[in-house]
Amino acid sequence: MRRRKQATVEINLNDPQYYLNRELSWIEFNSRVLHEAFDPRTPLLERLKFLAIFSSNLDEYFMVRIGALKEQIEAQVRKLSPDGRTPQEQLNLINDRLRPLVAKQHRHFEEALRPQLSAQGVYLLDYIDLNQEQRAYLHQYFEEKVFPVLTPLAIDPGHPFPYISNLSLNLAVVIKDPVDDEELYARVKVPKVLPRFIPLPIETQDLPTSIAKSRATVWAGVPLEQVIAHNLEALFPGMNIQEYHPFRITRNADLEVEEDEADDLMSAIEEELRKRRFGGSAVRLEVNPSMPEQLRSMLIEEMEISSEDVYEIEGLLCLRDLFMFGGLPLPELKDPPWSPITHPKLKRVNEVPVQEALTHDENFFSVMRKQDLLVHHPYHSFSRSVQRFIEEAAHDPNVLAIKMTLYRTSGDSPIVQALIAAAENGVQVAALVELKARFDEENNINWAKKLESAGVHVVYGLVGLKTHTKLVLVVRREEDRIKRYVHIGTGNYNPKTARLYTDLGVFSCREELGADLTDLFNYLTGYSRQQSYRRLLVAPVNLRDRMLAYIEREIEHQQNGGQGRIVAKMNALVDPRLIMALYEASQAGVQIDLIVRGICCLRPGLPEISENIRVISIVGRFLEHARIFYFNNNGEPEVFIGSADWMPRNLDRRVEAVVPVEEPSLAQDLQEILGIMLADNRHAWDLQSDGKYVQRKPQADQAEQSSQQIFMDMAQKQS
Repeated sequence: MRRRKQATVEINLNDPQYYLNRELSWIEFNSRVLHEAFDPRTPLLERLKFLAIFSSNLDEYFMVRIGALKEQIEAQVRKLSPDGRTPQEQLNLINDRLRPLVAKQHRHFEEALRPQLSAQGVYLLDYIDLNQEQRAYLHQYFEEKVFPVLTPLAIDPGHPFPYISNLSLNLAVVIKDPVDDEELYARVKVPKVLPRFIPLPIETQDLPTSIAKSRATVWAGVPLEQVIAHNLEALFPGMNIQEYHPFRITRNADLEVEEDEADDLMSAIEEELRKRRFGGSAVRLEVNPSMPEQLRSMLIEEMEISSEDVYEIEGLLCLRDLFMFGGLPLPELKDPPWSPITHPKLKRVNEVPVQEALTHDENFFSVMRKQDLLVHHPYHSFSRSVQRFIEEAAHDPNVLAIKMTLYRTSGDSPIVQALIAAAENGVQVAALVELKARFDEENNINWAKKLESAGVHVVYGLVGLKTHTKLVLVVRREEDRIKRYVHIGTGNYNPKTARLYTDLGVFSCREELGADLTDLFNYLTGYSRQQSYRRLLVAPVNLRDRMLAYIEREIEHQQNGGQGRIVAKMNALVDPRLIMALYEASQAGVQIDLIVRGICCLRPGLPEISENIRVISIVGRFLEHARIFYFNNNGEPEVFIGSADWMPRNLDRRVEAVVPVEEPSLAQDLQEILGIMLADNRHAWDLQSDGKYVQRKPQADQAEQSSQQIFMDMAQKQS
């Protein structure tokens, strides 16, 4: 730890008091997501969407992070987190913070959003409130479409407790045998192959008299589990149904692949996926408060969990299924539709079909030869930029090779189809498909097999590392030479998420970048000890060291009478070494602004530590996913984009690439993006030194500034 010139007291920047807990910081992020469901400025159906996102995020958090903490506790791991807490202490804090947050979510849905939906003609009804005609319809629906799918499972000495699959919604049923009056238990799984909410046909949609009908019915229906519950007699004929209680299980679902010992990585991951389906240990049990203690105790014992793992939920379980309501024909209750624009320099390129691009006087490659391009999704169209680039390359007879990384892509990916077409056209195609992309492993295995069968050279990454970088390299024959064209991005090659996530990408044919990508792909597909690159910053090779060097350079400029300035946008800031470097920069007087969407373990605003650091988080309509790094460099700024967050996993255990944006006009565009986001007073939250966030609100004399809306407006002016 170095002593800065202006420091009068030696400060130990390793002290746990200067670091926020990673787990609690993530909960703060998900709390900001939940806030969007409470904000009256958010359209009603979008509020339901944010409730669903909150629930989906929480499911993954329990499957991965809670599961990992429990494993550490079981293994008696004694290593403390950077903020000085044991795994058990962290788990206790998580439970204390999450329980009121989950209760708040469900209470808001039941007491606020459900009535507001009813006021708009959307009625999520309870079965007990239905009239006879509606019950008759649902009884017939049950017999025809639900009953054949169900499998009731008895629980007794002759029928051991059934396996409860991960994230499954179930009914615990209490039954009495009329012959001997014995009380019995059974489990009925609510099938995921059927819709969670069953709509009632229009002709039966007369509403119960207890519901005030304020407008014409748009949709009315009931939860599937209630339809099953009120027809249980069909599953247990001759028995007396005493009661039923819904419950839901979450299991540890992180894969454990011993890559060093795996002869075939794909087979090893397929085996782990089978284990995931059959599940790791249970980490959460969700029940209604009305579940009797005897039944609850049986589930706790059979699931081998503690009472601390039980979450009592008032009302519906599994609110992630509320995504369904986003499909209702109520545009006035949603965000205004957004159609990405074609990048201005690619308009003429997109005027002709891909197969005719070479006959046109302007194609993608001719545009790239004139100048580097910067695309900003979802404001710029992904399909008419990134996808178009790959499709043109696939059908261009002058293209000799295409190499790219695939971390996540869509189920019907046109990118993968383009790679297959390229291979069929005789192009040498190499694709690195990351089989270890969490919760996309199965999808990626399927794509890998399809690519291999089409003649694509498929590799699965490096042992011990995930390949997270987003790269495309196209090698093209032009007259008497070979020219390389590249795309380097911050987001996945996924047309669907490109409409929901904000990401950036650079297209270039600069020779040094082409050479760097050639070296990097050789590292990924072959054997290489490459330790230096011409322009790229690559993890785990040199990315952290280079970022530390850029921070140190800002310190030196500041101490030598210049103006030190750092602005960085990322999804998460966890790495202790980089946090310490930022603290040192702040102590030296460097002005630092950080835009960190999710986890941030740095504590801003601490006297003599981080008083020159400000941190904001932006949570809005689109998921902020782009990474931008700006260093003032004494008036000669350097700006980078890339795939890496400042987390140990990104810097040490993943292959990542960060690229300098050298075209002056594009670097200026990135600085403008950062400036607009820093001025956001609609979706921005300021991180306080205690780890809490305060949402910005416009002052009395200020106009509301939503950075995402500004970017949409700017894109519209370009169209």
